[in-house]
Amino acid sequence: MGLIERVDRMQLAVTDRAAAEETFRQLFGAERARLDESAHLNAWRTILSIGESELELCEARGPGIVREFVERWGEGLLSAGYASARLDALAAHLDAMGAPYVREGDQLYLPGTTTAGFPMVISPLAATPRPRVGPVRFFYEATNTLDSDWKTVAELYTRLFQLDPAKFSPIASARFGYEGTLTLFDPPARLDRIELSQTFPDRPGAMRRFVEKRGGDSLYMCYLETGDYDALQRRLLDGGATLIPRGPSIEAERDGCWVHPKSLHGLLLGISRSTLAWEWSGRPERVQPPPGKG
Repeated sequence: MGLIERVDRMQLAVTDRAAAEETFRQLFGAERARLDESAHLNAWRTILSIGESELELCEARGPGIVREFVERWGEGLLSAGYASARLDALAAHLDAMGAPYVREGDQLYLPGTTTAGFPMVISPLAATPRPRVGPVRFFYEATNTLDSDWKTVAELYTRLFQLDPAKFSPIASARFGYEGTLTLFDPPARLDRIELSQTFPDRPGAMRRFVEKRGGDSLYMCYLETGDYDALQRRLLDGGATLIPRGPSIEAERDGCWVHPKSLHGLLLGISRSTLAWEWSGRPERVQPPPGKG
């Protein structure tokens, strides 16, 4: 096992924590776990329980990382959060590599200059899973959109986190115009990974536009899994969210969708029903049909 084991949380830069908390409570059944502050981010934080994961809503309390992000990009995904059972060993390994990071309390912050434009916050891995809150299960992926060669970035993450490339699963999409790999940490037990998606100037699409807007390698979106996709989709639609189906129409969708960033304070969020993500994660035999299909 490498030095990171789970997708643990996401950090969202917002202008109004109370409004964002209400959005995620209404749409995903998220519940407030605690309030705190981060000197590194110079932000107040509302930490929500969402499934077994956490979502940190970060509101600037003055000049700093969060305020600069919001002023430049608006609300949106600030950092992808992972967990390590050996946080001190990870810190020592990063020190030995000369890889810059900031330690604040029990979290390590890796800036996009250390990664491939993919800001990360790494927390201690809980000894036991958190109680599941709401109709979702957990975050399992964040996407690193790339202008760089994905193979070079995969090698970087292998070195930074002592990952095993034999566990990675190659990916490509004609629809979205990317090639890359999933840096799976513990397959087939779990889906947790960083998605590396290299975009290309001659393959226009949403991902490529995002890379060009951000000026290169960047943090794009994240994915979560739900045990009852049909019910969650109804809840999202009833709550007024704008959904993008995987198939031809949202009415016929039974597998997954994307929630438009305008519905989630700048967060582009993918949702898949349980086991579906194995379809593109190297183990399609693990995919179970949706309820009512055999």
